[in-house]
Amino acid sequence: MSEQPGKIGIVGAGSVGATIAYACMVRGVGKHISLYDVARAKVEAEVLDLNHGLMFVPMATVDGSDDINVLANSDVIVVTAGAKQKPGQTRIDLASVNTGICRSLIPELLRVAPNATLLMVTNPVDVLTYIALKLSGLESHRVMGSGTVLDSSRFRFLIAQRCSVAVQNVHAYIAGEHGDSEIPLWASASIGSVPVRGWKIPGHGEINSQDELNLFESVRTSAEKIIEGKGATNYAIGLAVAAILEAILWDEGRVLPISSLLTDYRGISNVCLSVPSIVGRRGVEGVLPIPMNAAEEAGLNASAAAIRHVLGSLGF
Repeated sequence: MSEQPGKIGIVGAGSVGATIAYACMVRGVGKHISLYDVARAKVEAEVLDLNHGLMFVPMATVDGSDDINVLANSDVIVVTAGAKQKPGQTRIDLASVNTGICRSLIPELLRVAPNATLLMVTNPVDVLTYIALKLSGLESHRVMGSGTVLDSSRFRFLIAQRCSVAVQNVHAYIAGEHGDSEIPLWASASIGSVPVRGWKIPGHGEINSQDELNLFESVRTSAEKIIEGKGATNYAIGLAVAAILEAILWDEGRVLPISSLLTDYRGISNVCLSVPSIVGRRGVEGVLPIPMNAAEEAGLNASAAAIRHVLGSLGF
């Protein structure tokens, strides 16, 4: 990175990419935001709309183009471009299509921004984070995926709602795959340092075993409900990615459940999946040995196996 990192490159000016740019503008993340999309009219329209709001947010430069050179010298590049899963299409089918996109895209990104950290958002994000790492040849700390940052936010919101507390005081994570095999880490979940499984505050409810099942099911089906109602998820993922970018560009050392390459983490190696990790200017600065019970550890291993299965089918 440059001595004063501040340029964010975003690949894809669709609903997710444009909302990430908007969230970064509002939060004052990055002094220069560049969008790249092969659809010239779309990217130019999004950039124009964003620039018309610059007087209401911290000052920044916002530009975009269908020429990938617009991303030149980016400190962080966020990849949102890719095919969306269609009815009847399997995750492996989707992974195959988006792997093809990555094969042509990653070398071009490194050509224009060789010092950038890569942040993958395109799904299946854990699979594509691993593939981006292998295709780029970058150090593992410089390639990460948005992982379960959004899933964990949904998890915390639901716990906070159930217990009538501020979501900022809930500490709980979803780990593993951003997808069907993800797992809730109830054993370490807490509210204001009180374990969720011991939470019994008058007027603020408690969470029993059935509540745990119901809350996690709501986490798993949240995206489906949103997509059914409005066609895509964009606001929460936009804010989630903006938070990851803050952690990187501002060197915060923030703990986030991003997806990254694991090496002998509870016996898991050579796969990208989400566990709470320290994120700063160097990218992934370390993973936390967060307490897990036997069921959670088994679930994490099963999640790793599911990701490896998809990677194997793609030749990785």
